[in-house]
Amino acid sequence: MSDQGGSGAPRRIAHLDMDAFFASVELLEHPELKGFPVVVGGRRPVAAVAGQPYPRLKDYAGRGVATTATYEARAFGVHSGMGLMKAAALVPEAILLPAHFEAYARVSRAFKAAVAEVAPLVEDRGIDEIYIDLTEIPGGSLDLARQLKGAVRAATGLSCSVGITPNKLLSKMASELEKPDGITILSLDDIPTRIWPLPCRAVNGIGPKATAKLESFHIRTIGELAKADTAWLLEHFGQSYGAWLHEAAHGRDDRPLTLSREPKSISRETTFERDLHVKSDREALSLILLDLCERLAQDLARKGYLAQCMGIKLRFEDFTTITRDQTLSLPIADAASLREAARTCLKRVTFNQKLRLLGIRAGSLEKPVEYQNPRAPQKAKMEPNLFELQGTLKYNQTEIQ
Repeated sequence: MSDQGGSGAPRRIAHLDMDAFFASVELLEHPELKGFPVVVGGRRPVAAVAGQPYPRLKDYAGRGVATTATYEARAFGVHSGMGLMKAAALVPEAILLPAHFEAYARVSRAFKAAVAEVAPLVEDRGIDEIYIDLTEIPGGSLDLARQLKGAVRAATGLSCSVGITPNKLLSKMASELEKPDGITILSLDDIPTRIWPLPCRAVNGIGPKATAKLESFHIRTIGELAKADTAWLLEHFGQSYGAWLHEAAHGRDDRPLTLSREPKSISRETTFERDLHVKSDREALSLILLDLCERLAQDLARKGYLAQCMGIKLRFEDFTTITRDQTLSLPIADAASLREAARTCLKRVTFNQKLRLLGIRAGSLEKPVEYQNPRAPQKAKMEPNLFELQGTLKYNQTEIQ
């Protein structure tokens, strides 16, 4: 694998990650809340109790999830995707604010435009993170990192963390090392001292299941993973994933930046904290699917696309991953239509294992000006049995109605 740029210069890739982005945007509107544990989430505002200007997490009742949290709330163990009722048990006095996705989209566009003025080769990785190719940009890495951070702060008033390394894999990890408001610059020579002592889960792509399996073999750090025999990794983790683990542990990654401004698809997925059974955990799976569809609908609305194709992604407890896709008769963008299309795809799956990941994807994207969709948007309803498919569903050779 090469770490050289197109002109022969060493590759210099930056990963820029906004610090607690959604919460930070909310604090722009509520600067008096800085320094307090704040959780952003839920689908509607919660009324404040008399005598306190903001609602508290302990007063929330429902099935909403945390979109994000300030670092003060994260110190109590709150994280994005956590149920708000569970978060309330950890920090009941935290302030709860509803999410404002239009504001997040506006600030996201502002920080990305500011970065493009410094370095135009940018890969958009979502609303709050990007990769930047600095290989051909004049200046030292530290000066460029400071320029990027300064441009973001001037455009948004927010802080970000920047990691600069020879590739995307290392830059993603580097940007996490000095959060918040940090700068980390690493070369390949720094891998033994800065990367190998980190836990394996610090590698983007090593999730809870793989982490647990590695720990069962007494492999806890990236350095220990780097020492593992390649043939052994292939035997225990499969040809593809085992080979990737070996490369990742040594900091090797030759993926180029994806610079296309027009996405071919938009997806959302989540890896569960524990493997879920399609029957006994049906309500939890239903809520997860509903949340994914609502988030994907927000993504489509924010970027101005309709989807002509809908797909699902499932990863089972043995890491087997399957996808199912459906071409739609009419382009869609609302959560209710996305949900129904996802359910149609789920009918084509035989479930013989528990699930560890669920994802959905909107493909064959079109602008509304290219196709006038006659279907009126529908509001997604809370359906406890959303994951329960119409008809029958096979699980371990039994039929579930």
